Amino acid sequence: MPLTVVVGGFFGDEGKGKVISYLSLVDKPDICVRTGAINAGHTVNLNGHTWKVRIIPSCFPNKGTRLMIAPGALFSINVLMREMEETNTGGRVWVDYSSGIIEDKHVEAERRDEYLMKTIGSTGQGVGTAMVDRVLRRLRLARDFEELKGMLTDVPREVNESLGNGNNVIIEGTQGTFLSLYHGTYPYVTSRDTTASGVLSEVGVSPRSVNDIILIFKAFVSRVGTGELPGELKPEEAEARGWVERGTVTGRLRRVAPFNMDLAKRAVMLNKPTQLAITKLDALFPEARGKRKWGELPAEARRWVNNISEELGVPVTLIGTGEDAFDMVDLRGESP
Repeated sequence: MPLTVVVGGFFGDEGKGKVISYLSLVDKPDICVRTGAINAGHTVNLNGHTWKVRIIPSCFPNKGTRLMIAPGALFSINVLMREMEETNTGGRVWVDYSSGIIEDKHVEAERRDEYLMKTIGSTGQGVGTAMVDRVLRRLRLARDFEELKGMLTDVPREVNESLGNGNNVIIEGTQGTFLSLYHGTYPYVTSRDTTASGVLSEVGVSPRSVNDIILIFKAFVSRVGTGELPGELKPEEAEARGWVERGTVTGRLRRVAPFNMDLAKRAVMLNKPTQLAITKLDALFPEARGKRKWGELPAEARRWVNNISEELGVPVTLIGTGEDAFDMVDLRGESP
């Protein structure tokens, strides 16, 4: 069974929570590992219920999946405990001994930093300041907190042993390729590498163990906060197209632009995906809403998807057509 890495192809907000929750229910992974930090939220919709999670892996709808937080992740204990209650995942969440802990002092320091808050557009969750402490080797880790004692484990060992036993594992990336500290629109980026390579490093898995890299694009581009956004639409145009969205963590209005093939090609170059997922196809083609079979999609929508695949040289295998996790056209193992 495969190790699947899921990463965002633009500036975050691509629909990773939707795709990963779908994969959890269909592929039934043994382990799902969350990377990143609490400045990136993933939204999961299932059977009329909506969850916005910032550190709990988006595979939580599958009750048989062990949910793990990577050693390279950063989180607040309060956020973790609240999300465990909201998702009813007590006893299923495991934290690596070396996961970094964001404390109140980090949040306070970040919110006092005018450059981070006003110029860069930080979410103010203390992630950047905690990462600074980690680089300076003074951040306290999960192993230092008594309240996490019963949840600690060696995540790299657990993941590699599970793969060795032939089980399916999903690694959940956060944000998007162009928010990478190294490969993004610096300085308007996050404090980590958000590409597939960076995600693997955070977990402690060799690239040789990877079977699939799923790169997710939304049918249009969006980003929260400052930084370049080629082709950005004016708010009134975004509203006219029905593309008005707000950030999962901040609630800030997302800036939007049409699908950008140049950015998509660079994201493919940086991540070398084996598959592509396209979400919110129904935002471009309303007739596609809720469809779950390729043949049910409008002909124009099918042509648009095929063009994306041809231009990028990677098969589109998952197509989101609505909010619910199961509003998905799954073409894995098929030819559109």
